[in-house]
Amino acid sequence: MSREDLSVVLAHGAWADGSSWRKVIGRLKDEGTKVVAAPLPLASLADDVAALDRALERIEGPVVLAGHAYAGAVIAATRSEKVRALVYVAALAPDAGETVGDVFYRAPPHPQAPKLAPDRHGLIWLPEDAFAAAFAQHATAPELALLAAVQRPIALPCIGVPVGRPLWKDRPSWFLVAEEDRMIAADTQRFMANRMKAHLRSHAVDHAPIVSAPAVVVDIILDAVRGVTASH
Repeated sequence: MSREDLSVVLAHGAWADGSSWRKVIGRLKDEGTKVVAAPLPLASLADDVAALDRALERIEGPVVLAGHAYAGAVIAATRSEKVRALVYVAALAPDAGETVGDVFYRAPPHPQAPKLAPDRHGLIWLPEDAFAAAFAQHATAPELALLAAVQRPIALPCIGVPVGRPLWKDRPSWFLVAEEDRMIAADTQRFMANRMKAHLRSHAVDHAPIVSAPAVVVDIILDAVRGVTASH
């Protein structure tokens, strides 16, 4: 398989949309990589997987699928035969029978992590000050303003439903552990990465390196691309 045959598909996490991958997309395009950001409704895990599958249907050829944060659960739930590898960026990777909440709350929260609770519609919003305090503390002021302005809430059915057999049991995976993550404990990320037998990389980045350290994210995605093309 040549690299020209392969596409990278990016899935955003909670409180974000596809624009959170903007810097990563630009760098991948500069490297000559075909790339698409899949829009997820964040309404339920099932709805998000269906939305991802619709995005994958539009793509010809093999795919490296990358997910940030919550989207780790989404990318592991697709059954698309196009997916050849998974990339986890400070992401959640529940095993069969676990929920997103199970792994998210596996470790005590960071002292600066926000207190999260659903509103009367069952939607969880991130407090605006939490973007700078915990979500992306290494981002610039304009980047933080954009993240807060475009945030999308996540619904309870996204995080409380047990998952089935995750795709990382059947595909090679790469995992970027964010050592300075204040949303998902780095120890929890290492636990998940080791359980997955993922190709693990660790960097002193915050929870949103797709915004604050895009070169690090691009590097691990391209490593997965090289791994897939070399093995086929």
